[in-house]
Amino acid sequence: MTSNGERMLNVPNTLTLFRILCVPVFLSLLAEGDYSLAVVVFLVAGITDGVDGMIARLTDTRTELGAHLDPAADKLLLVSSYITLAILGDIPVQLMILVIVRDTVILGGFLLSGAMVGSYMEMAPSIWGKTTTFLQILTVTMVLLARAQWLPLDGGILLTAFALTGVATIVSGVDYVARGIRWYQAASPE
Repeated sequence: MTSNGERMLNVPNTLTLFRILCVPVFLSLLAEGDYSLAVVVFLVAGITDGVDGMIARLTDTRTELGAHLDPAADKLLLVSSYITLAILGDIPVQLMILVIVRDTVILGGFLLSGAMVGSYMEMAPSIWGKTTTFLQILTVTMVLLARAQWLPLDGGILLTAFALTGVATIVSGVDYVARGIRWYQAASPE
């Protein structure tokens, strides 16, 4: 990672900030019922997520700011998507609750680790976390594409996506909690 004295606002971090700025635009489009344009903004935000990480690795321009800002931008986009789509009746409220609770538990555990041990647990994503993020993004994309009438999906396909996303969200949440407990037991003084 780049040292603190080096430039923090590089191309990857600028792309991450752009993704954060996409969130209110995306949510406004959803609130206005413009699902077609909302799909485009959501996909652009998703593409910047992949591009910023690739550029940071290829150009060795990773920064401490980017390491924290990138996952925060991802969570902001996903959690706000689930809240808004649940309010609009496009996804089950129960799925929205699972997404919010999981991310709140993960963030709370991270902050608690710093308060209790004096150092923060490394938040490296697990295979369950990556699978959950993929399914959460896929589910939002499927709902948006169906509502924009770009992709005809019957209710059974969406229900399957909701169920798989819900199960993965629960499993990854339990996995992160178990990892946090193991980390705390190893890091705390006897």
